Amino acid sequence: MVGLATMAKLRAAESVSEPASVISLGWLKPTVCAWLVAVGGLLGGTTTLAVDVRVVAATNRDLEKAIAERVFREDLYYRLNVFPIFMPPLRERKPDILLLADHFVTKFARLHHKSVRRITTAAIDMLMGYHWPGNVRELENIIERAVVVCDAQAIHGRHLPPTLQTAEASGTAADGTLAGQVAALERDLIQDALKTAGGNQAQAARLLQTTERILRYKIRRLGIAAVRPA
Repeated sequence: MVGLATMAKLRAAESVSEPASVISLGWLKPTVCAWLVAVGGLLGGTTTLAVDVRVVAATNRDLEKAIAERVFREDLYYRLNVFPIFMPPLRERKPDILLLADHFVTKFARLHHKSVRRITTAAIDMLMGYHWPGNVRELENIIERAVVVCDAQAIHGRHLPPTLQTAEASGTAADGTLAGQVAALERDLIQDALKTAGGNQAQAARLLQTTERILRYKIRRLGIAAVRPA
């Protein structure tokens, strides 16, 4: 372990008072795990090496199970397991989806110089109904894609990838008829206009370039809930 001890000392000298982030800790190669243990002063060397480093490690692997299967170092686990925080998968944190999506819309609209400001109700329903196997990274990538292809100030369902537009993914009932597709599009457009107008039906009708009487009829026929002003 002489080589590891020497390398640990050199790395420690460079990392004083600096935070260190270790992503996918549970899938690191044994050589890298051994190096991390050496940095912590557990292996190699003849003297104790004081290191002022904050390590933030993350993994989606069951490390205790991995230790039992002898595929992860027990000494490294207990060295890092000072203040564990369990983060449930995104599909179990539904309220976080909209908060994160809004954040990513703002982030990528600024990055790509787009005027996108919000997400429509229909698109929100699709995001909330999806099971998110890729967690937050997948949500971030999907929102960036939607911002890039969006040609308006709001992200609609058509801007989301096909994986979210299927009935299985979105949790919506499939209606392949022309009438069903037209009704879904009308509902999306009317809800979007009502939100923009703050619930004012006269203003929403002007945005849709129709009459208030026709708009009220469609609201009743489509069963659209009233939008209260913010």
